[in-house]
Amino acid sequence: MAKVWVEVYGCSASVSDGEIIKGMLVNQGYKLAESFDDADASIIVTCIVKDATANRMVNRIRSLSSKPLVVAGCMAKAEPKRVERLNSKASIVAPNAIDKICTAVDSAINGNRYIALDDSNINKVNLPRVRVNPVISIVQIATGCLSDCTFCETKLAKGRLRSYKINDIVRQVSDDVKQGCKEVWLTSTDNGAYGFDIHTNIAELLKHVCSIDSDFMVRVGMMNPQYLQFIIDDLIEAYRDAKVFKFLHIPVQSGSNRVLRAMRRGHSVERFIDIVKRFRKELGYCTIATDVIVGFPTESYDDFKATIDLIKEVEPDVVNLSKYSARPNTYASRLKQLSKDVINERSAIMHDVVREVCYKRSMLWKGWEGYILVDEYASNGMQGRNYAYKPIYLHCNNNNNDDYNSIILGSKVKVRVIDVTTHSLIAKVTAS
Repeated sequence: MAKVWVEVYGCSASVSDGEIIKGMLVNQGYKLAESFDDADASIIVTCIVKDATANRMVNRIRSLSSKPLVVAGCMAKAEPKRVERLNSKASIVAPNAIDKICTAVDSAINGNRYIALDDSNINKVNLPRVRVNPVISIVQIATGCLSDCTFCETKLAKGRLRSYKINDIVRQVSDDVKQGCKEVWLTSTDNGAYGFDIHTNIAELLKHVCSIDSDFMVRVGMMNPQYLQFIIDDLIEAYRDAKVFKFLHIPVQSGSNRVLRAMRRGHSVERFIDIVKRFRKELGYCTIATDVIVGFPTESYDDFKATIDLIKEVEPDVVNLSKYSARPNTYASRLKQLSKDVINERSAIMHDVVREVCYKRSMLWKGWEGYILVDEYASNGMQGRNYAYKPIYLHCNNNNNDDYNSIILGSKVKVRVIDVTTHSLIAKVTAS
């Protein structure tokens, strides 16, 4: 009975793929190895969103190549020739062909190379899985997207949008909460586009998911702003449900409309600002997360300054900051690139702006009292999320841990925020 070591990198959809892959392996009689040394074969679920990440994948593929190897994930689909150069014997399975994973592992163990790059008709719902976190259900609601961003290699790996049916998604969520999950992540390449191909949308899906009669919370993953303009009223109404974390992840990428057009983002700065204002007006204290790329090939200093001005104006709670890196086979990779020195300088400046803005937003929560859902073990304690999905670390008094010994994953506890950092809150448990 072969043992398989599985490594997973990338977004929540990749983590979900990893859970499904493990579930399929176990169902087919494989054992999950506790380490690479203990394994007969390995699987790596790859990510290629940035140069730094792709370089790490290269190093990991090389390190894992001393044993039979299956390369899955985005690099498998977008850069199969690169994978072949790294390991000519590795089997390759694209993100939308993970139903072939057991065949690939079996072939690899028997010394044969198996390639599955064509998309299957498989829907990534209601499949066996081995969860990373027993109280968090990661549910993929679609694959692919409708956008054509000039910098994005993920589109080459995931393809066009294919949404899964609401009834199928609701069935998985219902089963997962019956199994003890208290937090449900709805994820895909772009949740904002969900349903546009099957005549529905993310707001309608949320209403059906929240109608499940059980105690759980829902986190909605990234939604690109260009699609929200068509559903914003219904989406805000869906967000009013107490089961929905008041968390909105909408990537703006640049504060310059000229750069946004060059990126083919499909939205304007003004549209992004309007969405943020609407959500804050209607929902009050909600967490706004966004993504920013600095150093895009056509970005002038004025464009960069416009992005700084936007961040200072909107004051997002979370900013995922990336230095532009040219990804293979993308349109933007063929444009004249800015120097690394310029990109690094702008990144450093933006980092300081982001740190100041996000700390200011965190300070608004100091002294807040309320309930959190404990969903994760931290390095020196436990972490939970409040209704706005703010990460809250429980402050442990070394002299008296009675309040913490009884806390388990999935429980709700009442806390008071006593301190903040740029990215999180620190709290003490209070009497209920």
